[in-house]
Amino acid sequence: MDNYTYNSLILQLEGLKVTEVSVYPVFLFFFFSYLIIILANVGIVVVVFLDKSLHQPMYLLFCNLPVNDIIGNSIMLPRLLSDILRPPSERIISYYECLVQAFTTHVYGTTCHTVLMIMAFDRYVAICNPLRYAAIMTNKMVIKLTVSAWGVALVMVGILLGLTIRLNRCRTLITNPYCDNASLFKLSCEDVSINNVYGLAYTVVLFIGSIGSTVLTYTKITVVCLMSNNKSLNSKALKTCSTHLFAYLIMLSSGMLVILLHRFPQYSDYRKMAAILFHIIPGCLNPIIYGVQSKEIRKFLSQLFQLRKVLPS
Repeated sequence: MDNYTYNSLILQLEGLKVTEVSVYPVFLFFFFSYLIIILANVGIVVVVFLDKSLHQPMYLLFCNLPVNDIIGNSIMLPRLLSDILRPPSERIISYYECLVQAFTTHVYGTTCHTVLMIMAFDRYVAICNPLRYAAIMTNKMVIKLTVSAWGVALVMVGILLGLTIRLNRCRTLITNPYCDNASLFKLSCEDVSINNVYGLAYTVVLFIGSIGSTVLTYTKITVVCLMSNNKSLNSKALKTCSTHLFAYLIMLSSGMLVILLHRFPQYSDYRKMAAILFHIIPGCLNPIIYGVQSKEIRKFLSQLFQLRKVLPS
C-alpha cells in the first residue's frame, strides 16, 4: 500500500457517466430541477411565514419539509452540476467536504421520514380528536415535534458517520455521484462489520417506524371516517390525508428504488440516477402537492397576484 493513498484527504468522485452528447441536456435538467426546488420551497416557506391564517400546526409542521429539501439539495446538486462539466479525472473532493455531504445526505433522507411521521400524528389528532386538537397541538407541541424529528435524524446519522470516521482509509475512489456513508466506509481495508450491522439496523428501524406509524395512523383515521356520518369530517380527512399520503408514497418509493438497485451491481448507473432523483422528485413535488391542495395557500397567492395587478408598475 502506498503512503500517499493511506488516509488521503483528497478523494475522487466517480460521478455520473455522461456521454459528450448528453452532457448539456443532463446539466440543464438538473439545473432547472434545482431552480424549481429552491424557488418553490422558499416560496412555500415565505407564504406560510407571511400569511397569519397559515400559522396552524399543519402548515408549521409542513414547513420542515421544504427546509429539509432546500438544505439536502443545496449540498448535493451544485456539486453534482459542477462535476458533470468536468472530466472524471478532475472530479476531486476533500475528505472533510465529503463527510459534510454524506452527513447532510443521510440527515435529508432520515428527516423526510421523521417529518412525515409527525405530520401523520397531526392529521390523526385533527380527525380522531377534533375537540381536543387545539389543546394538544399547541405551539409548544409543534416545537417539540419539530425538535424530535430533526433530533432523531441528527443523532442516528451522527452515530452512522461516527462509526465510519474511526476507520483508516486505503482507497480514494468514491463510486457514487455524491458522498454517502456506504461509499465512505468502502474506502477502508479494515473490518466494517459494525458499520454494516448498524447501517442495516438504522434502515430497518427507520422504515419500520415510518411505515408502521403511517399505517397505524391511517388505519385509525379510516375507522373513524367509516364510523362517522359527518360528511364534512370525511371530506376534510380525504383532502388533507390524501395530500400527506401522496407525499409519503413519493418519498418512500424513491428511497426503496435506491435500496433495491443496491442489490444489483450491474445496474449501478441506474442506481446513481435513482439516488439523485430521491432528492429531486420529492423536492419538486412536495410544494406543488401542498400548494395545489391547500385552499389557504391558493387564496394567499391569488390575493398576491391581484395586488400586483392593481399596483402601478
